[in-house]
Amino acid sequence: MSGTVYLIGSGPGDPGLLTLRGAQLLARADVVLYDGLSNVQMLCHAPTAQQICVGKHGQSRIWRQDEVIAEILRHAQAGRRVARLKGGDPAVFARTAEEVEALQTAGIPFEIVPGITAALAAGSFAGIPITHRGLASAVALVTGHEEPSKAESALDWTALARFPGTLVIYMGVTTVKSWTTALLQAGKPADTPTAIVRRCSLPDQETFHCRLDQVADQLQQL
Repeated sequence: MSGTVYLIGSGPGDPGLLTLRGAQLLARADVVLYDGLSNVQMLCHAPTAQQICVGKHGQSRIWRQDEVIAEILRHAQAGRRVARLKGGDPAVFARTAEEVEALQTAGIPFEIVPGITAALAAGSFAGIPITHRGLASAVALVTGHEEPSKAESALDWTALARFPGTLVIYMGVTTVKSWTTALLQAGKPADTPTAIVRRCSLPDQETFHCRLDQVADQLQQL
């Protein structure tokens, strides 16, 4: 018999923001595969499980997605309960679709546990509501780092520049010059208020306020 896989969102970083369901399933797990965006303090909920880090930027090799999937399947097909601990929410820029497809193909049961995604956490912890009755009735979650193998960007920066609401850019540090330039060239006002949130929800969180045309220079100074 195959085991079960739990795809758990760990939230933005503060271990206290892990959901009760996430903690319950970690406690059941025989194996935990966690990435660098997950706070290792959350592993206290799985003290007897085998704990496998699948990579942390600047500290260890980042596993390829096919390697992660192969490891999940290997343990699940051996009858183990596997927790895949992801940063943020599994449904937002977390490559969960690929893991779900592999599990469905293999006939392995799974459960997806939501987590607090960075967009919601950053707004709340920085004191900047991402919706506002008089200013923003919509929110767009945008990746600043698309799949490198794509022939061209799938993002319509002209449409995003006209978007009547809040733009939240994920993973946009290394590509900041590219996406800020694209927005400005598409007509987004240079003085658009912008906030940069680092280490969201952690004790050393920092928030910087500037104009859109100052974001690239601001990030270079951090």
